[in-house]
This record gives sequence, structure tokens and C-alpha cells, in this order.
Amino acid sequence: MPEYVIKTGDRAAFIAGLRALADFMADNPEVLVPYHPSVGVCVNAADTAARRAGAASAAELLGVPLEDLGEGYYSARREFGPVTYHVTAVPPKERQ
Repeated sequence: MPEYVIKTGDRAAFIAGLRALADFMADNPEVLVPYHPSVGVCVNAADTAARRAGAASAAELLGVPLEDLGEGYYSARREFGPVTYHVTAVPPKERQ
């Protein structure tokens, strides 16, 4: 078992919600859309190596490079048109 935790929700409910939102937006063209929306998840772990491993795993699945943001933060992001999906590894609270 990995030493990192990726905070995640109910996959089926998330996908159903995205589809419901897309249908709603398609059916209601007068409703404004965000300029550059994003969806993200966080990687949590007790140490830097584990946080990096979690973010690296997500980056590999997304098919994108892992970005070292410095100070214990790592990020992987993939864009789907104007929508960004990102995974961020954050340092422990005492280092934020």
C-alpha cells in the first residue's frame, strides 16, 4: 500500500454530475460558463518523498509531466479544452 493518500470522492457520482452539468449547460445557453474552470484533487502524505510519489503516479496516469512547485508542493495538470484537471501534492500543515 502506498504511503500517500489521494483524497477522492465517488467516481460514478462525479461523472454523473459532470454529465448533468454538461446537459444543463447545453439546454440553457443563456447561463454563463466559466472562462477557465478546473477540477482538482489533493495528495496528502507525511513526508516529501511520499507526496512526490503520489503526484508522480497521478501525472503518469494523466500522461503529463510532474511539476515541482517548490517548498514541498507538486502538481500534475491536464487540460481538456478550457477545463483543467489537476492533482496537487501539498506539504503537511505545519510547513504550509
